[in-house]
Amino acid sequence: MKVVILAGGFGTRLSEYTESIPKPMVTVGGKPILWHIMKRYASFGYKEFIIALGYKAEVVKSYFLSMRSVHSDFTLDMSNGQTEVHDQSSVDWKITLVDTGLETMTGGRVKRIQKYVGNEPFMLTYGDGLSDANMDDLTNFHKLHGKLLTVTAVRPIARFGELSMDGEIVTSFQEKPQVTRGWINGGFFVCQPELFDYIKDDQTVLERFPLEAISQEGQLMAFRHKGFWQCMDTKRDKDYLEDLWQKKQAPWVI
Repeated sequence: MKVVILAGGFGTRLSEYTESIPKPMVTVGGKPILWHIMKRYASFGYKEFIIALGYKAEVVKSYFLSMRSVHSDFTLDMSNGQTEVHDQSSVDWKITLVDTGLETMTGGRVKRIQKYVGNEPFMLTYGDGLSDANMDDLTNFHKLHGKLLTVTAVRPIARFGELSMDGEIVTSFQEKPQVTRGWINGGFFVCQPELFDYIKDDQTVLERFPLEAISQEGQLMAFRHKGFWQCMDTKRDKDYLEDLWQKKQAPWVI
């Protein structure tokens, strides 16, 4: 099953880093968060990727074009320009990089990569979120219910301590607990190809008409994930993910 990753947004809330690079290229532990997302999928055997690019697409393309040489030992013959890469076993991914336009909305980006997906189910996620979700459990859940689309539902960690109170008496205190009420869209979708029929044009926002219509038709199912999930919207989020990595406590790593 192919994996589509949306990596075209401007990342304005992370402007400390995104003036020169797109948000999916902001690093955690020295590697782009996009690389971490792909590594998670690849750990479950999903190694064919379609990256929907937009803002500063050339940065992402350059990274993957040079990835083998940057992360491997190689010999360069200056007389003829030929390169021999000595370590070729580190990554065996197939990556299709598609420029889906600078101003294109999320749904429009999905529509633009349709020809690379073909008429088959595919996985889809955002290029700025990490999780320890089990991808095999996710795809098996999707196959069993037989609906059009599955979204991974998550309950993120709260930013502030949570108090339980009886009058003015605090009966319990939890510092930044996982949110206990409500579920949110955590990405990590599994989609039937019929999803493309719900997308009109470049200005279609995936999270508006397509998902709203599919849910109203009873064709949207939620894979409840109670484990780790974290998006990287702000510098605070970036620092949190970096801290987990440096402490060797990154839950998304297998």
